[in-house]
Amino acid sequence: MAHISTTTPSAVALSIGQHRIASPVALAPMSGVTDAPFRRMVARFGAGWVVSEMVPSDDLALGEEEARLRAEGDGLDLHVVQIAGCEPHWMAEGAKVAAGAGAKVIDINMGCPAKRVTGGYAGSALMRDLDLAENLIKATVAAVDVPVTLKMRLGWDEASINAPELARRAEASGIQLITVHGRTRQQFYKGQADWSLIAEVRAAIGVPLVANGDVATVEQASDCLDRARADAVMIGRGAQGKPWFLAQVAAHLAGMAVPADPDLASQRDVAVELYEAQLTHYGVAVGVRHARKHLGWALDVAAGQAGASAMTLSAARRRVLTLDQPEQVIAALDEAYDALAWRAAA
Repeated sequence: MAHISTTTPSAVALSIGQHRIASPVALAPMSGVTDAPFRRMVARFGAGWVVSEMVPSDDLALGEEEARLRAEGDGLDLHVVQIAGCEPHWMAEGAKVAAGAGAKVIDINMGCPAKRVTGGYAGSALMRDLDLAENLIKATVAAVDVPVTLKMRLGWDEASINAPELARRAEASGIQLITVHGRTRQQFYKGQADWSLIAEVRAAIGVPLVANGDVATVEQASDCLDRARADAVMIGRGAQGKPWFLAQVAAHLAGMAVPADPDLASQRDVAVELYEAQLTHYGVAVGVRHARKHLGWALDVAAGQAGASAMTLSAARRRVLTLDQPEQVIAALDEAYDALAWRAAA
């Protein structure tokens, strides 16, 4: 696999509990995206740490297979599992299962805006009931011996920006790092993340603060850190199709030259490696379907590097994303990347 090497100066020192973090750049938890194969790949390129997709705490505690797959982290030096729920008992039990299976950090989700999550009074809905949120945090922290972190939004809506208050309570309850997405729940992913409002959380806490939201370039990463007065930046959608992007951000923040994107041949190898890893992770029947979004993002990134429009790639892209036999998918990928290489050379 193509590799981007980064080093981080000692001035940028960050820890999660006893775990020293190599760079202040994290991969955000994204449901249906940050599965174990993708996290392993991003970590190998050089992310500071990576977080699992959200895992329902009760499903994990009850041994549901889908929850187990979401929480898997074999091969990761720092295995972080994010759990969600609205009942202290199940949050504690889910945290115990995750830690017992090897998680070195438990992250609590109080930021997911999806209606299926907030409808059950989990995710960002907890920002409407800080007493319940505090009880969930205390139960989770008490249940495990590993560090517990928290991810939240600015608040439920613009009239209730209460992230600083929740952060204060969280730190007092034992949370060791806090991540804030610079939007309210009611914004979902619309508009622009407000990094400056995250700085109000910085003034309220002494534990490390991570800023999240709309970081798609290395310049935006440094701007985000400055405006949020944060210790680290967390990147989600900016890494889709570009598992090397976090390493590029880390180099920029360290004052080093930012490595170029891997060439198209290396990008093809990365896409195929991730595809095959997801087939192994999920089984072929499920993996073929699950991997399509990653292949689509990879092709979009490659098309951009080659200077080709999405229209130019549309026929090959349709083939890659509709074929069901893995060998046919890989052959179609080869054809697509060969066409892009020809386009780039021309």
